[in-house]
Amino acid sequence: MGDHGRMEQLKRVYAAFNARDLDTAVSLMHPDVNWPNGWEGGRIQGRDAVRDYWTRQFESIQSNVEPLEFTEAGDRVAVTVRQVIRDLDGNVLSEGKTSHVYTLRDGLVTRMDIVNLS
Repeated sequence: MGDHGRMEQLKRVYAAFNARDLDTAVSLMHPDVNWPNGWEGGRIQGRDAVRDYWTRQFESIQSNVEPLEFTEAGDRVAVTVRQVIRDLDGNVLSEGKTSHVYTLRDGLVTRMDIVNLS
């Protein structure tokens, strides 16, 4: 998969996440994806674990993540994102930019890491 294809794939993940279409989002990941639990701490593994994590998260907070910039480096893609997290009443809890670093294999996300931008 070329650079453009990987960026389009990641844009689909973000669009599905923001639409709460979790089945589509996790279908774009490797079955054994390694994912950060940025909300509760630690890491989780596998599509089902990511789906369950997001389901729990959406019961407590509203988050929207907008990809702004993509940077390619080998099998990794760094995505600068603007993230807004609100409580269930719509009050902003946090807002800012962060970086998501993805590792892809055979067109599927195998790992994601969060790098906080200061």
